[in-house]
Amino acid sequence: MIKKICSLALLLAFCTPAFAVEKVAVIDVQKVVNKSAQVQALKKEQEAKAKELQQFIKKANDAVKAQTDDAKKQELVKKYEKELAAKREANMKAYKTKLEAIDKSVTATINNYAKTNGYDLVIVKGAVLYGGEDITEAVSKVIK
Repeated sequence: MIKKICSLALLLAFCTPAFAVEKVAVIDVQKVVNKSAQVQALKKEQEAKAKELQQFIKKANDAVKAQTDDAKKQELVKKYEKELAAKREANMKAYKTKLEAIDKSVTATINNYAKTNGYDLVIVKGAVLYGGEDITEAVSKVIK
């Protein structure tokens, strides 16, 4: 009895118009994201922040080495470790916030492109073995 009900429910699910998909697109989201000007700018910004941290660490190491008093040296180490941790935390927080904004922007662009061009379904390219129209390049051009 339960098998019959499950089979009937499955049959009805695939036969209803709600599941009818007429136009399917596939997209390589990673490729779109990598081509995004926002992502390129974020990468450059992160590289600059990494260099700033390296300079800070070098400056801190030089200051600690220059200190001759062991007690003051330990204080400096603690001070610089605390500052470094705060800087890293701030950098990570800013990076995460910007990355989330980029993600929302890319998702909205894909959604708008799909709606504008009449796609009923957009699937990540890596999950599809066959079929669907590849809209990766078209969306990449819109994102830039």
